[in-house]
Amino acid sequence: MKKQLMALLFGSALVLGACGGGGDEAAPPADTPDSAGTEETSVDPEQVVQQNCISCHGENLEGAGNFPALNNVGARLSEEEIRGVIENGKGAMPAGIIEGEEADAVAKWLSEKK
Repeated sequence: MKKQLMALLFGSALVLGACGGGGDEAAPPADTPDSAGTEETSVDPEQVVQQNCISCHGENLEGAGNFPALNNVGARLSEEEIRGVIENGKGAMPAGIIEGEEADAVAKWLSEKK
């Protein structure tokens, strides 16, 4: 009886595993050029900021305590300066919280906040 039950459970898991997934075929790779010839990025800077920055800088990036407001940081700092702060840290902010392509996208997005 136990062997039959185990066989049934294993068979069910195998069938259900084979049926899952899908849906990824329709999505083009994120690094391929679109029809206009520009490269599409897979980074959503707003989501990266929500995941990494709001705990210190506030939900609306209005600043909190000793952490400066970022909702108008583009009026004070250039994209390169913002990227430098992300890379190297400043004050209580540690270096390298966001790296690579995400850091580039976030720096560009924040530089537009004026």
